[in-house]
Amino acid sequence: TGYLNVEAGNRNFKVNAAGTTTSVINANAAVDPNTNYSLFAINRLSSIEALLLVDDLTAPAAGKAHVRFVHLSPDAPAVDVTLTDGTVVFGNTSFKSGTAFTPLNAGTYNLQARVAGTSTVALEIPNVSLAAGKIYTVFARGFLAPPAGNTNALGVTIIANN
Repeated sequence: TGYLNVEAGNRNFKVNAAGTTTSVINANAAVDPNTNYSLFAINRLSSIEALLLVDDLTAPAAGKAHVRFVHLSPDAPAVDVTLTDGTVVFGNTSFKSGTAFTPLNAGTYNLQARVAGTSTVALEIPNVSLAAGKIYTVFARGFLAPPAGNTNALGVTIIANN
């Protein structure tokens, strides 16, 4: 969903299992005034938890987009997000962590998530289109090796923060 206005202070966040009123996350977090956040439900259902990240929505410079990477795959190793030529865009990002927003030239990129410090590609991220003036979060989700009965394979989602 988009951003919701929440009063500053200590707040309680709940996430319910799909189609139920059963809370699978019941977490408290301090919310600062005039600050934007993204809240992610992460991990396996048996150990689900909240990850709250601050969103810096400072406007990018002319011709640029701001992008960050968030690692939400519980069984995937730390990764470097690179261009296909190996140039590291976001280095050594592990599960439950996100990078700072980084300015990139507007355009279309073919990215790869590689096992950190190696050339082993864990995930191809093709045709990432970045528009000038926009702010994006790219996040890895799902499982490198999905558990039995789970079809949520490793993938990527890209959201526009503005």
